[in-house]
Amino acid sequence: MNKTLLKIFIFALLVLFIISPFAALANLMIILLVAAFLFLLKDVFQALIGGGTGPKGS
Repeated sequence: MNKTLLKIFIFALLVLFIISPFAALANLMIILLVAAFLFLLKDVFQALIGGGTGPKGS
């Protein structure tokens, strides 16, 4: 669950970087945002289903 919370935090930081007035390389940041969103969705669904987000055996 900690991994999921960390990814949510990183996703929030990426959103802040994109909407900030001094955002350079905004197109690259949008690509990173989409990738982070997909990874976040995968981890949230794993946490909801109960499969866990850690390595096997934990």
